[in-house]
Amino acid sequence: QLQLAESGGGLVQPGGSLRLSCKTSGFTLRYYPIGWFRQAPGKEREGVSCISVGGGTTKYADFVKGRFTISRDTALDTVYLEMNTLEPEDTAVYYCAAGFRGTSGCERGAPAYNFWGQGTQVTVSS
Repeated sequence: QLQLAESGGGLVQPGGSLRLSCKTSGFTLRYYPIGWFRQAPGKEREGVSCISVGGGTTKYADFVKGRFTISRDTALDTVYLEMNTLEPEDTAVYYCAAGFRGTSGCERGAPAYNFWGQGTQVTVSS
């Protein structure tokens, strides 16, 4: 069973920063496109960002452009989501997900992803 695990969430003040990490057990993350999603209470899950297998393609939702950066460290087999200038509206559970092995590019829609982590809570509040 392929498993992903997110970490790095927490409580931060508006304007602050957090870095989320996505790691895996049971498979090598580097061969999969990875997406970050979030779900706030009472709202639908939404795609935040994604990164292709080689890291050459990244995509962002309009509401995080210029504030969030997705990256992957092949040596550590980890994908990161650097979140800056956080706003209360960013409060949500954040999930990473792995797409289909060998897929070129990446997509922000959930149907493109096959394996999901359990999520990490991000709370932005003063």
